[in-house]
Amino acid sequence: MAAAKKTKTARGRKQDRARVAGGQKYEVGYESKKTGRSASAVKKAVKKVGNSRKRIEKRLER
Repeated sequence: MAAAKKTKTARGRKQDRARVAGGQKYEVGYESKKTGRSASAVKKAVKKVGNSRKRIEKRLER
């Protein structure tokens, strides 16, 4: 039996979750609530280190 074919959306979801859209209020709010930091601190972190969720969370830990 052939392996299940991954659809385009299945591949894109994991990639999308690894990023934070700094211009999206709900994404900034989610990250803010998750890390316990303000929304402006999250936006500053996005500008400083890029949109990688791992790098943003590491930056906000300080």
